[in-house]
Amino acid sequence: MALVALAAFGWWWVQQPLKGPAGVQIEAPLELAVPSGSSSRAVARAVADAGVAVSPMALYAWFRVSGRGTEIKAGFYEIQPGATPASLLDKLVRGEQALRSVTLLEGWNSRETFAAIRASKDLTQDLEGLSPEAIMALIGLPGRHPEGQFFPDTYRVVRNAPASSVLKQAAQAMQQRLAEAWAQKSPRSVLKSPEDALVLASIIEKETGAEVDRAMIGGVFNNRLRIGMRLQTDPTVIYGLGERFDGDLRRIDLQTDTPYNSYTRAGLPPTPISMPGWNSLLAAVQPAETQALYFVARGDGSSHFSGSLGEHNSAVRRYILNR
Repeated sequence: MALVALAAFGWWWVQQPLKGPAGVQIEAPLELAVPSGSSSRAVARAVADAGVAVSPMALYAWFRVSGRGTEIKAGFYEIQPGATPASLLDKLVRGEQALRSVTLLEGWNSRETFAAIRASKDLTQDLEGLSPEAIMALIGLPGRHPEGQFFPDTYRVVRNAPASSVLKQAAQAMQQRLAEAWAQKSPRSVLKSPEDALVLASIIEKETGAEVDRAMIGGVFNNRLRIGMRLQTDPTVIYGLGERFDGDLRRIDLQTDTPYNSYTRAGLPPTPISMPGWNSLLAAVQPAETQALYFVARGDGSSHFSGSLGEHNSAVRRYILNR
């Protein structure tokens, strides 16, 4: 009878919610680190050290009685409110580590992307001191220019994952999304390769102020490429200036030739200039059906599109010069 009672108590105990140091149920997630090679006894002690009001000996006994104590996996975990000794053990055995989010934003260039990943305290930094070329080699893309190679999105990784692992995911995602977009290429698009689509999409990303205009901007640039007209887009000039750009684009900048100056050079620039999102990729390969060759910002985020230089100049006077 005593054994039955003891077993019943043990079953009841492992189903009870774990409590915090004050003896009340945990109200916020607690972090638990399980180093590689930890014994089940050490894990039980680590749970108590993390702030859970539980007897390490009792928890260790449960680990042993369950027969799964040796299956606990190393990593970083979160003990959630409502967790029980049984559910905690399940989490540790399955290796359900705490995940962290890393967000890469549409329109960022590679410098901004690398800086954001280096600044994350949730990642193990393996990019420090590496040049862009070395970073690309580290993630398995040696010799590839880093610009535009990463898909902007939110990536979930285990805490303390290598920083380079986020870039690997983002690079794989971009190749997949670019291939998907290219497979949907419209006959209206004059682009000759997925790489061209990536370059144009990166420009569209920087030029778009209103989502409704994205395909129209793609239409303007495709029209210009079709007739050999220069793209004449400020974001490429700014990208070519690099860190020299101080926020003020001057006439001399538009006249100074660089590989990215789309006022002095015809065609697409040699590389993307930013990370384009999915809608910009589609706008590059599925441009709107339009005769427009020009557009100018209205000042409210949207653009006015024109089919002739005269109409465009009138729009510039109206929206830019306020005449």
